[in-house]
Amino acid sequence: MNFTRWSARLPGTQRRAAARTESAVSPDRRGDGSVPAARAERSADAPPAPAVDVLPARDVLDHVPALVALVHGPDHRIGYVNDAYTTAFGTRPTGVPARDALPELAELGLLPLLDQVLRSGRPRTLKSRKAVDGRSYTFTCTPVAEDGDRDAGVLVFATDVTDHAEAAERLRAAERRQRETAVTLQRSLLPQELEQPDDLRIAATYQPGGTEAAVGGDWYDVITLGGGRTALVIGDVMGRGVRAAAVMGQLRTAVRAYARLDLPPHEVLQLLDGLAAEIDANQIATCVYAIHDPNEGRLVYASAGHLPILVRDENGVVSRADEPTGPPLGTGGWIHSSGCVALHPGATAVLYTDGLVERRDADLDEGIAALEGALAGATGTPQVVCDRLVRSAGVTADHDDDVAVLVLQHPARTGPDGDLFRNAALELLGGVEAAPRARAFASGVLTSWRFPAELHDLGVLATSELVANSLQHGIPPMRLRLRRTDRRLIIEVTDGDDHLPRRRRAEPGDESGRGIAIVATIASSWGCRRTPGGGKAVWCEFVLPQG
Repeated sequence: MNFTRWSARLPGTQRRAAARTESAVSPDRRGDGSVPAARAERSADAPPAPAVDVLPARDVLDHVPALVALVHGPDHRIGYVNDAYTTAFGTRPTGVPARDALPELAELGLLPLLDQVLRSGRPRTLKSRKAVDGRSYTFTCTPVAEDGDRDAGVLVFATDVTDHAEAAERLRAAERRQRETAVTLQRSLLPQELEQPDDLRIAATYQPGGTEAAVGGDWYDVITLGGGRTALVIGDVMGRGVRAAAVMGQLRTAVRAYARLDLPPHEVLQLLDGLAAEIDANQIATCVYAIHDPNEGRLVYASAGHLPILVRDENGVVSRADEPTGPPLGTGGWIHSSGCVALHPGATAVLYTDGLVERRDADLDEGIAALEGALAGATGTPQVVCDRLVRSAGVTADHDDDVAVLVLQHPARTGPDGDLFRNAALELLGGVEAAPRARAFASGVLTSWRFPAELHDLGVLATSELVANSLQHGIPPMRLRLRRTDRRLIIEVTDGDDHLPRRRRAEPGDESGRGIAIVATIASSWGCRRTPGGGKAVWCEFVLPQG
């Protein structure tokens, strides 16, 4: 093999004789002012530096620490391998096709790349591949002859990048561990098991972002308020990673605490807004807090910068919840307000985060409209609806954002199942004589519902105490409501006074103050709340015997 012919065609060794001739300065012109005299003297005394063109290519390549191999012809016969290549993979015979003599390149998939370089006449690079010797290399394949030369070849230049590859792998491993920590924290802060109210069927799903996306702060919750009412909440903390998940956990815990106060949705968001600013002034979050009351057939909600609730009615028509929508939590300076949307028997409502509908290549309204179309055709249980909505949105394991979806249905109950859900109400008129009338009404209703004698008597006693308390401390209008579900009996009395009663210890000589204490003792639970009209509601529950 004529190695000298090959060396003239290595990259960077093209001859520059014409350029050197033009730039050379003859001895008789050194004193004409072009070059300072002192500089000219030093140039004359110094030995001439060797040009790149006259360096022996083989000697250079033999001492290069990178791996170098030269192959030629369509079958890539070996023309040369340097000492570094021999040290890494052993001696390789010349004149033998690379497929047989260079198995390490075949295993790395480099042979098709050599074909491409020969055909195109352009260099190609294969980054950070681990070879059989356990080291990682970046291979650059460069053509060393002009097109049409039957002996055209390829120079394979491999740089050892093992340290870089190992550092990158350590970084990826650290990122994986951090993501796993964030996912574990996120899932541990979400409800492990959703509360299932008597009047609603609920399902939820959470899908973290793909491996290239850090975990966000999406969250949801279902909170039983008592008296048959249920709070539903979904939110999204802006940002990624453990910090976003930690802020999410604090907000979710705060929501559950505020929910126990049984406040209207806008007041809950007002409290959350201040708390979010205290937790981290640089973190903002969107949130929807809604309350379902089966007696009213509607969903009362407030939104802090979150996406609109979607509701499909019993006829399959999908609508968006209207305003009001305030700014995200943590911005401060905004007075939130509540709105409502009908949720009659047979209706389905969907609360979701932006990862379900937001795409980089499409408008947000288009994503919400697509979700509306998917909801219109999604039937079945809440879990089935949940899964169908996620699939229709194209959410996969490598999705670039995390997704939370909460689906609730208010089922239309008929037949024997409908008999387990009953309501009865009585307007309390006429002053003190309303108390015996309320007791008689409650006794008749509980008898018609075929409750056991013990539960019947406890229900009548609780009704008597709640009505007496309202007559003594409340103002008209007053109303008694009894409701039964498949799991509990609920007794509620409303009046026009917004002063909430509290349980206290009555002294032996006190003539009053024992009514709430009696109710709290005999009932499974009790509570009170202010009503939107300026009054209050006091309620208690009895768990029904099963079987």
